[in-house]
Amino acid sequence: MRGRKPVPTQLKLLRGNPGRRPISTREPTPALVDEGQAPPAWLEAAAKKEWRRLAPLLAKNGLLSELDLDALTAYCVAFTDWRRAAAQARRRAVVVGPNGFLMASPYVAMAARALTVLRSLMSDFGMTPSARARVTKIQPLAPAPSANPLEKFLRR
Repeated sequence: MRGRKPVPTQLKLLRGNPGRRPISTREPTPALVDEGQAPPAWLEAAAKKEWRRLAPLLAKNGLLSELDLDALTAYCVAFTDWRRAAAQARRRAVVVGPNGFLMASPYVAMAARALTVLRSLMSDFGMTPSARARVTKIQPLAPAPSANPLEKFLRR
């Protein structure tokens, strides 16, 4: 798909529909999950710990639906990868390369890649100040336009 990603209807409503374009009433609305949503069993312990820290916060704020669980899982995996790589990079930021010269540790690049994934997912979940700054207010979805000619005339 080319061009910008479409903005979800709920996010348009939260931002106050700044473009004043018609709001879609056909967008799916997945069910929200509760604050006690369990992490996937296959996650490692550190990722499960991050899930248990973050999932209740997202659910409490209405930001975690049943379709977002895989994105949250990816976030938790990227978070643990980033923590692990950053810890290794702090211990040994410079290593001796195969040719005998000093070079940056591969953990530095691994931490940077994981942080890029983290920042993207944080923005998707509204977990950064700039992502939250775009959210202004909640408005209910507009009802579907009626096919009644009199109602169309009165709406003008």
